[in-house]
Amino acid sequence: MKVAVMGAGAVGCYYGAMLARAGHEVVLIGRAQHVQAVERDGLRLQTRQFDERIGPPRIRASVDPAAVAGAQLVLFCVKSPDTESAGASIGPHLAADALVLALQNGVDNAERLRGAIAQEVAAAVVYVATEMAGPGHVRHHGRGELVIEPSSQSEAVARALAAAGVPTEVSANVRGALWAKLIINCAYNALSAISQLPYGRLVAGAGVRDCMRDVVAECIAVAQAEGVILPQDVGQAVHRIAESMPGQYSSTAQDVARGKRSEIDHLNGLVVKRGEALGVATPTNRLLHTLVKLIEDKASGAI
Repeated sequence: MKVAVMGAGAVGCYYGAMLARAGHEVVLIGRAQHVQAVERDGLRLQTRQFDERIGPPRIRASVDPAAVAGAQLVLFCVKSPDTESAGASIGPHLAADALVLALQNGVDNAERLRGAIAQEVAAAVVYVATEMAGPGHVRHHGRGELVIEPSSQSEAVARALAAAGVPTEVSANVRGALWAKLIINCAYNALSAISQLPYGRLVAGAGVRDCMRDVVAECIAVAQAEGVILPQDVGQAVHRIAESMPGQYSSTAQDVARGKRSEIDHLNGLVVKRGEALGVATPTNRLLHTLVKLIEDKASGAI
């Protein structure tokens, strides 16, 4: 299978590398510094089980969105604020029968992407702890499961991913799974960003678990008002994250540490926005969203 990764950050590089290890032809589309490192030395994939470099012909890299041409599967991994613009940049180059799999945080990216391209789009829920340890170097800390929504190609793609070592499930309730993931992100991401602490140390802080409980309760209230069918164990899943990924910093924390804009508007900010529209109060999510925005604005010189 020919695979393109649009937005080759930590998530895209991990799944792209796993597919390349299984024999698929993968092109990573990302920033120049990263692309140059991969083209020169290959992509280094460091996990608890192995540490290896994967280079041409299995993995290539490009800064040009046109590199998606000919791909049967596109892993769409850009940040949520860039969904429409990135979709528009690849749209003219996509094969007519390509499946675009949205591996992103948030709950509305696939819907927004469908408005930007004509090809089939399937939403995916991503459960992986990974980071870019440097240009051309992705470090995997744990997990890696995917849940994808049904499409004309989802079953075949799921089999290919599973054969590559990526546990993958096709689910008719991806909306509920996306909201469950959003709730986890809302509970951890902002607090990890503000404190610059990994999950294990974060939850040991005074009052943190109570704060997280309030965040989760608000998110569940908004989801229920939207008619979302959530998994029964959302609260337990939130608590398990700190146990299964104690050393992981949230993606929001990683963005803030680098002085970059985060996806907070599509996490706690989305819950606040939907809550306002539905008449559901979300004071804890509002406060966390405001604090992260303040940190970002200070770093950018906006205030």
